[in-house]
Amino acid sequence: MAGKVRIAIIGAGAVADYHHVPGIRLDPRAELVAACDPNQSLLAKRKTEWNLARTTTNYAEIAADPAIDAVIICTPNDTHHPITMACLAGGKHVMCEKPLGLNFAESAEMYRTARDRNLRHMTAFTYRFAPSMRYLRHLVHSGGVGTPRHFRSQRFLDWPETSWSWRQYKKTAGAGDLFDMTIHRIDYAQDLMGQMTSICGAVAQFVPRDKNPDGTPCAPSEVDDWSALICQFDRGGVGVLEGTTLAKGYHFDGFGHDWAEVNGSDATAVYQLKEPNTILIGQHGESLHKVDVPVEFLTPADSPRDPSQGVPSTVFRYDLVWEFVSAIVEGRDAVPGFNHGASAQAVADAVLQSFETKKWVSIETKL
Repeated sequence: MAGKVRIAIIGAGAVADYHHVPGIRLDPRAELVAACDPNQSLLAKRKTEWNLARTTTNYAEIAADPAIDAVIICTPNDTHHPITMACLAGGKHVMCEKPLGLNFAESAEMYRTARDRNLRHMTAFTYRFAPSMRYLRHLVHSGGVGTPRHFRSQRFLDWPETSWSWRQYKKTAGAGDLFDMTIHRIDYAQDLMGQMTSICGAVAQFVPRDKNPDGTPCAPSEVDDWSALICQFDRGGVGVLEGTTLAKGYHFDGFGHDWAEVNGSDATAVYQLKEPNTILIGQHGESLHKVDVPVEFLTPADSPRDPSQGVPSTVFRYDLVWEFVSAIVEGRDAVPGFNHGASAQAVADAVLQSFETKKWVSIETKL
């Protein structure tokens, strides 16, 4: 396309400010032209901080504006579907935060609509872009660990036991840790090991979260703060995934404990969020040992980001915008797309179904 990709942010909260706006600023092919949020005081703050000429509280204005090419949606989960559908109807390319929808049906409709309109679509699965995850994927897919047998992930966070605001109610969030954190692990597990064909899942809630951070009362939480599943993959491997926000002592400068490993017939390889520029690896008879991620996996090809600058566990997140803009400029599918978001949503839905029925659930993802 001619000229810069003109991007609007819908949902001007912390995720947009932390992940996406820095990514736009780094990319010479893109410019941030507008922001939308129902919170007028936040919007006024972002207008100054982000140096914007245009802001609005009405996402329909963004969707209909021909001077906007693409949108990044960072709003509560229950709004992802209607906002995305409006923006696709307006001819916009869309990156949307996870979970893509509140359920598989919503997510699948979002994918099919973007596909049928020949618009670029992307699910913001951040951790796919960590250098160590990119290298782990290379090792697994190139035979560097032999035949992949087992996948294992842990996402342990030490969060306060106060309100999560909209994130703790089923109507607006759908689920808790499962839709917020474990769904990331579902996505990259499938990217590494193949599609999950059947799962046995569970969720639990240990904390009522009936107080706001300032101590005032609020309606108690309705969603999980722990989730887990075991699964079978279509390539023959098996997996175990667990996430919690209540792991005391797992603070690690706010990044928590994020571990994923693949045990293969020849070797084991491990990703860790707190050290995303290194990987652990070990062959039979060895102990896991740390090696540097090769330079070609530190950033996507042609990315202007300098991997030696900034906090390693933060700066790789800027590469989501690079992939989104690259897909738009090159006229190709973005990875991960809405199809990947919908596939992960099908598994997350199955976790809730499995826990409710106390049975294994088969996964059928028909897009």
